[in-house]
Amino acid sequence: MAVIELTRETFTSEVLAEKRMVVVDFWASYCMPCRMLIPVLEEASTTRSDVKFCKINVDDAQDIAERYGVMSMPILIFFKNGEPVDESIGLITKDELLAILEKNK
Repeated sequence: MAVIELTRETFTSEVLAEKRMVVVDFWASYCMPCRMLIPVLEEASTTRSDVKFCKINVDDAQDIAERYGVMSMPILIFFKNGEPVDESIGLITKDELLAILEKNK
């Protein structure tokens, strides 16, 4: 499954209204570690079809980034039943990402 590009308009329906686990990558185009995280998310999305993987550009959705306290990037926020349950700041490996998902199932 591909990583879904979110907008301010789609955030609620794609993340907050979702019952299953959703991983949201808060990123910016000028952030090199953010770019390095994209292949990790894409690979994890092929492994875990039970999880929705999304990304949102903080420059296009500053209000959403502020709502979830995004201060540095990349940051992954893990949502379950529309509520944040965990987060990971900085570049992580696929194995680290899968371990966080396992911990929060």
